[in-house]
Amino acid sequence: MSGLHSVEDLLRSLAPQVLGVLVRRMGDFDACEDAVQEALIAAARHWPEDGVPGNPRGWLLQTATRRYIDQVRSEQARQRREERLAQEPAAGSVPADDDTLMLLFMCCHPALTPASAIALTLRAVGGLATSEVAGAYLVPEATMAQRISRAKQRVKAAGPGLEVPEPGAKGWAARLRSVLHVLYLMFNEGYATTCGPALHRADLSGEAIRLARQVHRILPGEAEATGLLALMLLTEARRPARTSTDGDLVPLTEQDRTRWDRRLIGEGAALLATTIGGGPPGEYRLQAAIAAVHDDAAHAEDTDWPQILGLYGLLEHVAGSPVVTLNRTVAVAMVDGPGAALALLDELDTDNGPLHGHHRVHAVRAHLLEMAGDIPSALVHYRAAAARTTSTPEQRYLTAKAARLHHHTRTRPNFD
Repeated sequence: MSGLHSVEDLLRSLAPQVLGVLVRRMGDFDACEDAVQEALIAAARHWPEDGVPGNPRGWLLQTATRRYIDQVRSEQARQRREERLAQEPAAGSVPADDDTLMLLFMCCHPALTPASAIALTLRAVGGLATSEVAGAYLVPEATMAQRISRAKQRVKAAGPGLEVPEPGAKGWAARLRSVLHVLYLMFNEGYATTCGPALHRADLSGEAIRLARQVHRILPGEAEATGLLALMLLTEARRPARTSTDGDLVPLTEQDRTRWDRRLIGEGAALLATTIGGGPPGEYRLQAAIAAVHDDAAHAEDTDWPQILGLYGLLEHVAGSPVVTLNRTVAVAMVDGPGAALALLDELDTDNGPLHGHHRVHAVRAHLLEMAGDIPSALVHYRAAAARTTSTPEQRYLTAKAARLHHHTRTRPNFD
């Protein structure tokens, strides 16, 4: 193995395995995580020059164990830990997959906010340095360090929770939902970044896909975990076509579909097919099915909108939310016309509703009004959406859309 990237990839894959073993042995997640980070830093400093050791996992585990023991201040505490260490099975006797899954369950603890869970997962399971996690979220490293520290303390205060519940046992479904939800949010933030100058952050969505692959490999019989991975792949396949050569946003209906990654689409569709018969479909399998229908269409006009509308109806029943209803309005417009969609949007966009004033509501309303031919009203809502979004590429797109409509209305001949 040679090259900096090879060492980085190896360290990233080994980090959760080593941390899992150390946490299982010592029981102190906070101190163990710090020790493993120090071991990773040491490896990143020495391995590129000295070469990767013959047993890199053992090297990291030994180094992290030493770092951990150095953190123990009293000789009595040191002796207790060493005695406990001597009673544990040898390294490698517990499958690395068990440790990785345990870490995911810990990092995605229900006591944590989604933002804290994502940050902790990226560092502990993803093997990213604090500076890298901070860079992904455009915050100072010190701010992210505090967030991660608070998250670790909260996990510690919530109780041991080191054991992964057996599938079907009490607590299993809730903990697995938390893991999948955190990975889903992580992917969405990477694929469609909510703020800042970038339209997407491929490193963040890529890490979510990598972790989702691990969960699927460890739990191949969990249909929703498989559905989540399928959803990520079917969506990620479109990323090359989401931006123009100038870096501007290109909406789905205008994308050059020859740029879609057909390998990812094929893999996602195959994964989704394996979930058939795996019980009633959940939210991730249904979203993956919607993504698959979009990906099946060679041209935007070939899209099977009635099927998509039916799938959104099922999704509302299984995991209804204002965002799901907002997405369904677009399908309603394509099947029943913009008038029916605007009526549905009026029911959703109430003064006390959770999405009232949200830029996506204004953007959808503008699109529907444009479809209905009400250009002056569409202009108002495109401009309102542009003023409210925190994504720079999205703001540029909405502003340009309004400008084109305004220019069209000014240059259109008046035959009245």
